[in-house]
Amino acid sequence: MAAVILIPAIDLKNGECVRLVHGDMQRATVFNADPAAQAEIFARQGFEYLHIVDLDGAFAGKPMNARAIEAILARVEIPMQLGGGIRDLATIEAWLDKGVARVIIGTAAVRDPELVRGAARRFPDRIAVGIDARDGKVAVEGWAKSTEMSVIELGRSFEDAGVAAIVYTDIGRDGALKGLNVEATMALADAISVPVIASGGLASLEDVERLLMPDCAKLKGAITGRALYDGRLDAKAALALIRAAEKNLA
Repeated sequence: MAAVILIPAIDLKNGECVRLVHGDMQRATVFNADPAAQAEIFARQGFEYLHIVDLDGAFAGKPMNARAIEAILARVEIPMQLGGGIRDLATIEAWLDKGVARVIIGTAAVRDPELVRGAARRFPDRIAVGIDARDGKVAVEGWAKSTEMSVIELGRSFEDAGVAAIVYTDIGRDGALKGLNVEATMALADAISVPVIASGGLASLEDVERLLMPDCAKLKGAITGRALYDGRLDAKAALALIRAAEKNLA
């Protein structure tokens, strides 16, 4: 068993690397006008995977930051997962063909679950489902709309679909530096067999230490954003913690 993978996030708005608070597009802080340069920084720091979100695409329902994403693909060799506005098979196939390692289907997983199933059959290990939740209920369309579906209900509906992972985000924690919602994340991970990646609120080295505790062993990874950008989380120290944990597991 491997220790949790720490995945830095690059959220794209108007071609720039930004961070939002609670998913509010009006509360965006620009951290780097050159997302490809930011990706290169993360690669040099030793991260082994990237999490890219096309925020504009999530609202528009189609890719809106393609140029920035393609620049990241051209600049760094580490694999990346991409979400935001991916709602049909043609878009999925196009991004995978361009070199994206894994696509994340969010809104379409609720609206068109057969798209997920068909894509997972066609592209094994390259399709993930994004479950974004507000107060335990799934939100869609860039988190702008809430549904009555529970997180666990949606997660269980893809148990037999062959998806590579579920990316679970607590919207109330995202960008707020309040720490991950470990309780809700682990409730999902314990309820399903699909690997879960935690997202939303990771704020400190203490959060990384928490993820390395035995009760979080099921988690496949955790995404971090604002804490890395504003220096609250030291990349070198966090990665050293994870490598030490991996040695103990070996």
